[in-house]
Amino acid sequence: MGNARALVKRRKSIRNIRKITRTMELIATSRFKKAMDRAAEAASYTQKINEIVSDLSQSDLTFSHPLLLQPEETKNVTLLVLTSNRGLCGGYNGGILRLVNARLRELKAEGKNVTVEVSGKRGLSAMKFEGIPVHQSFTQFEDKPAFEEVNEIANRYLADFTGGETHRLEVAYQSFQSAARQKPVIETILPFGDLSTDSQESSGVEYEFLPSPEEILEEIVPAAFRARFFKCFLDAAVGEQIARMIAMKSATENADDMIRDISMKYNRARQTQITSELSEIIGGAAALE
Repeated sequence: MGNARALVKRRKSIRNIRKITRTMELIATSRFKKAMDRAAEAASYTQKINEIVSDLSQSDLTFSHPLLLQPEETKNVTLLVLTSNRGLCGGYNGGILRLVNARLRELKAEGKNVTVEVSGKRGLSAMKFEGIPVHQSFTQFEDKPAFEEVNEIANRYLADFTGGETHRLEVAYQSFQSAARQKPVIETILPFGDLSTDSQESSGVEYEFLPSPEEILEEIVPAAFRARFFKCFLDAAVGEQIARMIAMKSATENADDMIRDISMKYNRARQTQITSELSEIIGGAAALE
């Protein structure tokens, strides 16, 4: 009887856990759909503005923009790491952090001065554990990063790059390619003189400049960087929700399997108990005859 009671208590606790994981799965699914819509809209805008900047940078203009030029030396590198504030999202953070650790070893071997900045409490905890100093940290970004907040960081990076304090900006994040495919990447977004790779080829459009190519480039190149930078945060938000949705779905399925196994064990224990009680009753009745 004691074994059956223990099985009942265990099954009840697993059912309670299953309710939690199932609820978290539904929440992650809802957030994923909203985040994916935002990322898809940003991807279209980013691709188009990159095409325009690529066409302008490849045209016969005597004017260029500092953000499109490679610095004479690449000594100071800023590495921004985008992770989540919460756990229960499978290997989402682990994949990014493994890539970051390998990249830090490469940069150190090359003799670079690396400044590490981290978004997300999980990344901050990992950096603290590894003993890696963090120059700036951000914990305000969740599944809906606001452009205004991201733009403040982007403006600081623009000032550091044009002022020569930073020679290259790299962002480590989960790149969103489709609902079934995401992968951790480290992308160099400053300088971005290779924007032609984003659109694969030039669009072939001929532009008429009004008021002048210089004034247009002064506006559109920083805008292209801000759009590209913001898309990194949107992709990271989508990747986190997908990872959490998959992890909670797997946990819910595992809970279902455990409940079935415990129910079978409980039924066997009850059958054994009933058989034992019937044997005692039959034995007692036989003794009275």
